[in-house]
Amino acid sequence: MTTFDERERTEETRYKHNEELAFKARNRGNRLFGMWVAERLGLSGEAADSYAKDVVTADFASPGDDDIFTKVRADLAAKSIDVSDHLLQKHLQEFRDVAMQQLKTE
Repeated sequence: MTTFDERERTEETRYKHNEELAFKARNRGNRLFGMWVAERLGLSGEAADSYAKDVVTADFASPGDDDIFTKVRADLAAKSIDVSDHLLQKHLQEFRDVAMQQLKTE
């Protein structure tokens, strides 16, 4: 095996690891965000956990974050809870950052 082949394999392995880490961090961050929204909705325990899982699942509907925000906005509006789009986006990003840090230290 040549040095180039070894480097290529190393880069492919690193890329795969980084993609898996990003996927896990995104899903964990979405779950944390779902728990935060559940709290605003007055949910706790199993109901909050189930809601958070629904938020994670909603992210698979289409690329980007619009699918998550569409779900969360509708759920909040159904309970007449007003949360700005800016605050939702801010918290989602914060939770994803927290999730990435958690995964890096595990």
